[in-house]
Amino acid sequence: MNKMTRKPDWLKVSGFTGAGYRQVDRLLSGYRLNTVCQAANCPNRGECFNRGTATFLILGPLCTRNCRFCDIKSGRPEGVDSDEPARVAAAAAELKLKHVVVTSVNRDDLPDGGASHFAETVSQIRRQLPSATVEILTPDFRNAPQAIDIIVKARPNVFNHNVETAPRLYRSVRPQADYQRSLHLLRDIQVRSQIITKSGLMLGLGETTDELLEVFNDLAEVHVSILTIGQYLAPSKNHHPVVRYVPPDEFTRLGAEALKAGIKKVLSAPLVRSSYKADDFANL
Repeated sequence: MNKMTRKPDWLKVSGFTGAGYRQVDRLLSGYRLNTVCQAANCPNRGECFNRGTATFLILGPLCTRNCRFCDIKSGRPEGVDSDEPARVAAAAAELKLKHVVVTSVNRDDLPDGGASHFAETVSQIRRQLPSATVEILTPDFRNAPQAIDIIVKARPNVFNHNVETAPRLYRSVRPQADYQRSLHLLRDIQVRSQIITKSGLMLGLGETTDELLEVFNDLAEVHVSILTIGQYLAPSKNHHPVVRYVPPDEFTRLGAEALKAGIKKVLSAPLVRSSYKADDFANL
């Protein structure tokens, strides 16, 4: 595996500074909330915080899985914070968000995988910020078949679940996940509810173009409407290495291929992440 460590110029980002950044950071601290922007060390958090947006991370800061691409800490989570959904909604209302994005760590320790906590968060947001649309980015709810019923009943405006990479790479990148299980989840949510579904991919893990084209077709077949494609950046030397830095023009070409496969909206660029500019892509 060709390990590449030097980032090209197109992956450079500005520092995490600015009045807007500090304001959002203080607000999140005041409400005792986590964000995936901070927990996963997202390179766009300076831009997003200064725009007055953030992606809320619920169900605690510790994940029950240990994917080799992710910077979120793994461990044994504590109990569920029942007041968290109301605090997320209050923070979203104070930020005057038009589109609220909520994600979580994996909680394989919970009987429903955390689905009911997602549902309560959606409910609280709609109670405190009724004009906003809500997007949830969830785990695969492994061993929690009732989770789909709970999510369908909650009716978020957008349901996002990332397949992350080509199925051949799952064993080395996300060994506790299953590509077909992720596809089935996306299909079942859409078929049973007509909720807009969304997914995301990371490039540079060793995938081939042919494999990506197959993934695009798979996602189109399960009626995924929105796709994000971005460059994988290794959080540390202990994570899966970057095999290749994909140039911007290749992201453009791959985005066009995803559209050709039948996905309605595609955001494809090196620094794109799952919830990057999600408010611009929420409406089809």
